[in-house]
Amino acid sequence: VQLQASGGGQVQSGGSLRLSCTGSGDTVDGYAIGWLRQAPGKEREELACINSSGGVAYVADSVKGRFTFPRDDAKNAVYLQTNNVKPEDTAVYYCAAALTSTRDYDYWGQGTQVTVSS
Repeated sequence: VQLQASGGGQVQSGGSLRLSCTGSGDTVDGYAIGWLRQAPGKEREELACINSSGGVAYVADSVKGRFTFPRDDAKNAVYLQTNNVKPEDTAVYYCAAALTSTRDYDYWGQGTQVTVSS
């Protein structure tokens, strides 16, 4: 599967932004899809893993209650809906796909930059 992450941009603190992870070459519902981010000077952080059934297998405490991860099988896409963003959410956001449910990702999309201004 090839993944395309998009939808990044600038947003003010407290605002919302929706990122898309669109698959091609295969259907995303055959994979566990992860959303991850990396801020400058920091380690990559896994935000969530959506299993092949569409359920959320993991959500990081840093985004729990603020971010959701809906999947649209008709569009072969998984979304990251951000709400009440904070400056510390500024990062490059990635989506990735795992063939199994181990959250050991096999396929990666390119990143999309999200910048939150205070």
